[in-house]
Amino acid sequence: MLGVRCLLRSVRFCSSAPFPRHKPSAKLSVRDALGAQNTSGERIKVQGWIRSVRSQKEVLFLHVNDGSSLESLQIVADSSLDSRELTFGSSVEIQGQLVKSPSKRQNVELKAEKIKIIGNCDAKAFPIKYKERHPLEYLRQYPHFRCRTNVLGSILRIRSEATAAIHSFFKDSGFIHIHTPIITSNDSEGAGELFQLEPSGKLKVPEENFFNVPAFLTVSGQLHLEVMSGAFTQVFTFGPTFRAENSQSRRHLAEFYMVEAEISFVNSLQDLMQVIEELFKATAMMVLSNCPEDVELCHKFIAPGQKDRLEHMLKNNFLIISYTEAVEILKQASQNFTFTPEVAAVDLLVPGVGELFGGGLREERYHFLEERLARSGLTEVYQWYLDLRRFGSVPHGGFGMGFERYLQCILGVDNIKDVIPFPRKRKNNSFQLLLLVDTGPWRCLQVIGLHLLSFFGFQLLLLVDTGPWRCLQVIGLHLLSFFG
Repeated sequence: MLGVRCLLRSVRFCSSAPFPRHKPSAKLSVRDALGAQNTSGERIKVQGWIRSVRSQKEVLFLHVNDGSSLESLQIVADSSLDSRELTFGSSVEIQGQLVKSPSKRQNVELKAEKIKIIGNCDAKAFPIKYKERHPLEYLRQYPHFRCRTNVLGSILRIRSEATAAIHSFFKDSGFIHIHTPIITSNDSEGAGELFQLEPSGKLKVPEENFFNVPAFLTVSGQLHLEVMSGAFTQVFTFGPTFRAENSQSRRHLAEFYMVEAEISFVNSLQDLMQVIEELFKATAMMVLSNCPEDVELCHKFIAPGQKDRLEHMLKNNFLIISYTEAVEILKQASQNFTFTPEVAAVDLLVPGVGELFGGGLREERYHFLEERLARSGLTEVYQWYLDLRRFGSVPHGGFGMGFERYLQCILGVDNIKDVIPFPRKRKNNSFQLLLLVDTGPWRCLQVIGLHLLSFFGFQLLLLVDTGPWRCLQVIGLHLLSFFG
């Protein structure tokens, strides 16, 4: 009996002892994996998309990227893990050991133990091609895919970093962030280029406004910031704005983002100009510091020489010229210009971009505003604006900066449609579509036809492999219809 009891005790002891278990793999982003200091075989898991595949007799090399950095993580695996489904563009989950790389091209690499294919990608049909540097014009045809390229990935990471830098600047400078409305009845720009809102379906009632007054998508948050400047000395907003401009130029969008600020107790334009210059320089330097590889790619492949131009802007004070001086210079030009009366306003003009900032001092004189509104028949509509001047008004001013133009300026990107994820412009608010099924010699003709037709304003081109003459017929018919 004693032997049996001892045996039972030993069984209980053994059963309560913990079984050895593998430590679960820590999930890391590609960026964190590349920057890891501990490369002694830590087990990790990464998820992303394959950027390159190189299969050898005994070893498989992959490069995987998840959008967190420009650089991809090299995966080294046994050839037994190879699969036909491991293609450029496919999504994967890889587990393995993070080790120091023997190659000088990267510090670390992932020695794969398990490769799981999440989503297949037919590399031949995929419009983004491996090792092909697609022009930005081509990528605009694929707004749903272009974010997967190196250049658009870099631009969008820079855009994200610039957004954070702008918020950081205003927070450090003591500004209060205000969420101004997107739906408004005001036209602060006075240009009348507004998108009017109406309810759809059963809510739509003839000759009746949903808000009791006509409502529009905002063109600026200025007037709402002026309201807030009566309670906070420094306020800003950062959000989408809309202009129904009949333009498809490289500088205009129907939807874009604006950074706007309003400052109380301001008596001179010099005060505004100082904040404008500090905002531009501080945020640009933060972007350069936090996204060096992404910025370098843009300066190298999109705008050679932009790096030197940007450094010159950051190291030197902005040149200031008065309105009167500018008028005198323009009067000496060979062209004729029309001049408007001088106002307390300031613009920051940048070569290649045009107007980047626009601002000015606000009219705080009650009786002057009252007379102007009365002459325009707007007293009742803007009575609230007059009331701001009646009760505790102070001198104030502000400015606005087009965020996409700011990105164009620091990166040297020529077309504004390439610095926003989904550009909205006249006659196009959806995906442009190019379907190239033909993989034969006439593919070149199809691409040429696409660019030719898009030049004349056609947004949809469907070219299926029906032979070269049909391809020519489609192009010819579209061009003939354009010319009537």
